[in-house]
Amino acid sequence: MRMFVATGTAVVLALAAAVFATALAREATAGEVGEGALVKAAAEQYFKGQATGDPEEFRKVFHPDSRLFGLVDGKFNTIASADWIAKMSGKAADDEAQRARKILLVDVAGDMALVKVELDYPKVKFTDYLSMLKIDGKWTVVNKTYTGTRKAK
Repeated sequence: MRMFVATGTAVVLALAAAVFATALAREATAGEVGEGALVKAAAEQYFKGQATGDPEEFRKVFHPDSRLFGLVDGKFNTIASADWIAKMSGKAADDEAQRARKILLVDVAGDMALVKVELDYPKVKFTDYLSMLKIDGKWTVVNKTYTGTRKAK
């Protein structure tokens, strides 16, 4: 009898977990149709800047007062986004054809969003977290936190 109770409890817990997972999947899908899709579009704008090196593409999505914080090779870096954007060459990188970018996560909470992206380049792989706020109806990056891992040669 005790074995039946434990098994029954496990079945109930498994069913509850399945129902919860289904509800989360429905919520994520619904979010993508609304604000989540707009947040993804802002992240794609960031990718366009990365692909082209055009500072104007970055200015379309970064708030003028935003900052970047990161670690590469264990070294902490920080810079105002305006200063980082000013360093852009206006041209695509020579190895642009070998670069890949993808959105890994979009989490929207009201007028705030967090986007996790991966930038997989020939020599280094970056993971960026883009903190966004919906300012004057537009999703805007207010903070970028990143880490870079150099690849073996």
